[in-house]
Amino acid sequence: MTRPTGLEAHPDIVAMRAKYERAGSSVVAQVIEGLILLAGLYLAISPWVVGFITGQPRLSVNNLITGLVVAALALGFASAYGRTYGLTWMLPILGIWTIITPWVIRSVSTGTIANNVATGAVILLLGLGAMAVGTRSPMHGERMHGDRLHGNRSGRV
Repeated sequence: MTRPTGLEAHPDIVAMRAKYERAGSSVVAQVIEGLILLAGLYLAISPWVVGFITGQPRLSVNNLITGLVVAALALGFASAYGRTYGLTWMLPILGIWTIITPWVIRSVSTGTIANNVATGAVILLLGLGAMAVGTRSPMHGERMHGDRLHGNRSGRV
C-alpha cells in the first residue's frame, strides 16, 4: 500500500478531515443529510406530483436536474462528509435558484411558484444547516488524537 504524499498527509489536513467526519457522523448531520436527500428527490419528481410536466417542460427539466444534483450532494455528504464538506455552499445557491426559476424560465403559474418557492426555501435552509454542521466546535470530551484541534501538537492533553 502506498502512503499519501504532499498535502494529503499534512497533519492539519488530516485533523481537519477527521473533525468534519466526526461532525458528519452526528445525529444532527445525519438528519440534515437525510432531509436534503428527500428535498432533492422531491424537487426531481415535483413536475409529476404537482402536475406541470406537460405544460412547463423547461421548468420540469430544470427541477429534475436540480433535484438530482441536490440528492447527489446529499449522498456525498452522507458517505464522505470530510471530503465533501467544501461543497455545502452549493446547496443554498441551489435553493435560491429553485426559488427564482419560475420567473427566470418564465413558467409562472400558481402551482409552479408555490412548489418551487417552498422546496427552494427548504433546500436553502437545509444547506445553511449543512454548512453550520462543519463549523461547530467539538463538544466537551470530543477532542481529537493529540488534541490537535486546540493547537497542542505534542500529543499531550
